[in-house]
Amino acid sequence: MAIHAVFFDVGGPLNTEVSHERLIDGHIRSALAAEGIEVDDVAYAAASQWAVECFAPNAYQAIVWRLSSADARVAERVYRVVWERATTLDAFELRPGIAELLFRLKQRGLKLGLAANQPATTIPVLDAAGVGRFFDSREVSETLKLRKPDPRFFLKLCEQLNVRPSESIMVGDRIDNDVVPARSIGMRTILLRTGRHIDQQPRTWEEAPDVEVRDVRGIEAAIGYLVRQASVPPRQAPTIFQLAPGTPSPRRRRR
Repeated sequence: MAIHAVFFDVGGPLNTEVSHERLIDGHIRSALAAEGIEVDDVAYAAASQWAVECFAPNAYQAIVWRLSSADARVAERVYRVVWERATTLDAFELRPGIAELLFRLKQRGLKLGLAANQPATTIPVLDAAGVGRFFDSREVSETLKLRKPDPRFFLKLCEQLNVRPSESIMVGDRIDNDVVPARSIGMRTILLRTGRHIDQQPRTWEEAPDVEVRDVRGIEAAIGYLVRQASVPPRQAPTIFQLAPGTPSPRRRRR
């Protein structure tokens, strides 16, 4: 079955989030300090790793919960402060080369959609960055009233572009929020290893992405590979492989 659509997460594939993550981490630590909880670098790194490994849908909430020693009232107060500060952040960093890739994908006739847990204010930010115009579906979690990792989120997006999940590719930076739910409804998946979740690992072979990449060249090569493989009979097509950074030819990897 042919591939007709590619969906992109915003944080990671489109926005490198380097400054964003640093600012959020600073807000969490300062809000905890206001509650009398001082956190050093080692403790913070451990909490962040724990949030990633336990597949917490909202990593920031999980970090706050861990560092507040599971005190619900303190954690809620801290997270409220962090969320209010986060809404004022202006730290969008367009990933180098992604705009050119989106243009080439549109030239190939592929439909493009967003698949992100983001506020509605993200749309004008993408427009200002010059990439919003490439997307045929511009819905995000706030406008859809659904959030990843809910599989209904992805089903709704496919419905908007009038494509089947099996005709779609999901490009994201998280196994828990992107790969697992997308795979569960039959989408092909590309995992971009970047950011806070760069070392997140699948818990079973059923959660492994079809392709792992580390840069925009890898994303483009992976999309091309999956598009070509979509026309190959299932018994001939490998289900999992890993793509080295910038390598156009895939290496097959056994389950």
